[in-house]
Amino acid sequence: MMTDTLADMLTRIRNASRIERPVVDMAASRLKLGVAEVLKNEGYILGYQIGVMGKDETGHPIFQPSEGTSLAGIKKPVLRIFLKYGPQGERVIQHLDRVSKPGCRVYRSYRDLKPVLDGLGISVLSTNKGVVSDRQARREKLGGELLCRVW
Repeated sequence: MMTDTLADMLTRIRNASRIERPVVDMAASRLKLGVAEVLKNEGYILGYQIGVMGKDETGHPIFQPSEGTSLAGIKKPVLRIFLKYGPQGERVIQHLDRVSKPGCRVYRSYRDLKPVLDGLGISVLSTNKGVVSDRQARREKLGGELLCRVW
């Protein structure tokens, strides 16, 4: 049984980016959707879709997108993330790591949030207002659990 689904998501994105895959699929959750939304808003991914895995006429698995970005009413939802690359194929996501882990949670107030690489990267936080970037957390004076860092 997997205990840290967010670490699994970050590992899938990191591995897919390293082998230059255009998309990566994973089981969806509200937390993963929040992180994907922050990555999209900050320009680290092209976008994401929610859907289910079905089978085509030959029995091979195929992604079937659903309408909207809500998990409501979808049985076994799948999150598909579209990775972003530069003009010469260079990776946009250079580094992606988990900060707060199930065995050692890390919480920060907005005063303690330092810019990642002097503003070149972001931290992703889970707050009472949802999942936000460190820039938004400082702007709105929000603290919370420091989920991951991206640059």
